[in-house]
Amino acid sequence: MATAVTDATELDGFREVQHLAYACAEAVAARLAPGVTEREAARMQREWLRERGVRDWFHLPFAWFGDRTAFTGFRVPTQFFPTGRRLEPGMPFILDLAPVHRGFTADVGYAGCLGPDPLHDRLMTDLAAHRALILREVRERRPLRAIYESVDRLMTRQGYANRHRAYPFGVIAHKVDRIRERRWSPSLFGFGTRSLGGLASDAVRGHREGWSPLWSPHRFSDHPPRAGLWAVEPHLGFRGKGVKFEELLVVTDSRDPEESAFWLDDDLPHVRRWQEEGALA
Repeated sequence: MATAVTDATELDGFREVQHLAYACAEAVAARLAPGVTEREAARMQREWLRERGVRDWFHLPFAWFGDRTAFTGFRVPTQFFPTGRRLEPGMPFILDLAPVHRGFTADVGYAGCLGPDPLHDRLMTDLAAHRALILREVRERRPLRAIYESVDRLMTRQGYANRHRAYPFGVIAHKVDRIRERRWSPSLFGFGTRSLGGLASDAVRGHREGWSPLWSPHRFSDHPPRAGLWAVEPHLGFRGKGVKFEELLVVTDSRDPEESAFWLDDDLPHVRRWQEEGALA
């Protein structure tokens, strides 16, 4: 079962597993080459993490290549699972992984391209504005549904399509809690059953209290941000290319704006990239 994050010292545990997940993504991305399939890239992520002690998952690793990074033609949930699509020079790719380690959960997304591509670079740079917008409006305690609409409008102004709307329930984020460690950690359809159970428990309790652990464009997300950790993943697409980041956002009950919400960590690949570009300014 999941337990709510109430002790600030626990954030170190979430930060460590998020670093572990991004280290995995960077290591696997460095090994990608023409001819590698999505299934092989997903297996590489699983093996890398299992060698470092991961035995449980929020969800097993995904890999998307080419126009699948923009979810082109996706209609049913099974299309998200890795396929035999082979990577080619110049192709974009996204690695998405959500390990649970020592009871702490991370859910990260890593976007890259096999070779230089100015358009892909531009998409990545334009993602930075979404990270800033989301944090600002969460601190303003705007309803989650309204923040979702703000992200939509920004993508439209940038000339891009909202691709996180293709996820189940159209979510841009979901709540993350600590998971009690167990020796046996079964999965169902690629998702850890204990993590899913915790999310379901939050959904039931939230329904009674007027909030949802899913951040979506629907009415059940029409409430202010709930205190806790949220895995946030704005995902934009353009001409068959998709890019996103996914990382943990901490929301608290503090009345101090800067303490009321903050990204768990700024030492992440996409943030370092934007700092070098000056895009975060």
